[in-house]
Amino acid sequence: MRNIVYDRQAVVAYARRWAFARNPKYYNFDLLGGDCTNFASQCLFAGVGVMNFTPDFGWYYRSLNDRAPAWTGVEFFYQFLTANADGVGTGVGPYAKLVEQNELEIGDFVQFGRATGDFYHTPVVVGFSNSGIPLVSAHTNDAFGRLLTSYRFERLRCLHILGAREE
Repeated sequence: MRNIVYDRQAVVAYARRWAFARNPKYYNFDLLGGDCTNFASQCLFAGVGVMNFTPDFGWYYRSLNDRAPAWTGVEFFYQFLTANADGVGTGVGPYAKLVEQNELEIGDFVQFGRATGDFYHTPVVVGFSNSGIPLVSAHTNDAFGRLLTSYRFERLRCLHILGAREE
């Protein structure tokens, strides 16, 4: 298996291009619970260029009816990325680890959660303010370069993308 360097600038360029629009190559999930993780996956794919086509447990999108739960589901996105860091399954595709907020880089992802522990939103980090606060981009409530601190959430988890693998 070959390692792929994560192209963080490609992620930001994709987020900038599609933050306030919808790429016609992908279904718009705004009316089906939200488009945030679909957009996050599109951004991530722009930076790695490889998907994992493992049925049920992979990370891929072919169409509305042929996609992995991890492509559009907040919890599944997290589970795929962190499990793939340990080589679970085939290990193809992107992988990540949990980090503290001050360890985030451009192209990483944050997820907002409730006090009960369920997470519900996945923005992508596209920059940092002069004081080091992450600036994020997201769909559903479309944004580009929005201060992380302008959101309301009770829990935050930060996913640092380590890279990707291809066969």
